[in-house]
Amino acid sequence: MHGYLELSFELGALSAPEAEQACLAEGALAVTLCDAVDEPVLEPLPGELRLWRRTRMQALFPAATADALLIVALAQRLDCPPGELEVRAVADRVWEREWLRDFHAMRFGERLWICPRHEQPGASGAVVVRLDPGLAFGTGTHPSTALCLQWLDELSRTQSGLIGCTVIDYGCGSGVLGLAALALGARRVHAFDIDPQALLATRENAEDNHVADQLRTYARAEDLPARCDVLLANILAPILKQRAAEFAGLLPAGSRLILAGLLAEESTEVATAFDQWFDMQRYAQRDGWVALSGTRL
Repeated sequence: MHGYLELSFELGALSAPEAEQACLAEGALAVTLCDAVDEPVLEPLPGELRLWRRTRMQALFPAATADALLIVALAQRLDCPPGELEVRAVADRVWEREWLRDFHAMRFGERLWICPRHEQPGASGAVVVRLDPGLAFGTGTHPSTALCLQWLDELSRTQSGLIGCTVIDYGCGSGVLGLAALALGARRVHAFDIDPQALLATRENAEDNHVADQLRTYARAEDLPARCDVLLANILAPILKQRAAEFAGLLPAGSRLILAGLLAEESTEVATAFDQWFDMQRYAQRDGWVALSGTRL
């Protein structure tokens, strides 16, 4: 028997880690948390597990080993009636292809494109970054990422441009911003993230785009080199406010930065935190998300 059996339930008062361990102990192949009632939740801070008020857990089991006894056993571990577990058969598919089917080439600004490997941009003169969805956040689909990519495209077409620049990608995720900077003419990118998977994804994506020798990853922010020309930071507003002096120390006068990952109501407070060191401007807004640009004083 091929395929899978999905058992799902609302967490309620259950601890998410304990419920996950119960599912894994019964042979779950994967466990996913999702919203039970369509309530938005913002990206968590590093190390924080932020859930919806009503969270649903979905556990996937191989159909060949799933039966009524599994449902009863899992319910006992969860200390809930078996009837509270919803059961759904899931067909066996090539999941990578299912994901890629909905991910298409995207254009940012006049000439920058983020393209999956299975597509080619239709525009002549396109500057292309090859990127498939993977372990780390960041393919350009989120508004804050899109704003940063658009800013990079615009910066590359100014008189100063990106040619020969050194760039810091602070909180690099998939590395998409740093890769875009290199594609648009930057000389070197220094990519930092606290997530080891993000650093792995960034290095792999750099190799796929044939720029691995121009990109270096860092697990510690204190190891980043000072006196870079451009700093890209697509992270949460509270972290941005805390890093204002640190960013100022990394950039000489005249250097540029783009700050994203903040909601419209957070933009003034973030800009104020940077005003001591940077000439800050609101760059653009999209779907409630704002990007701020700044020039080092």
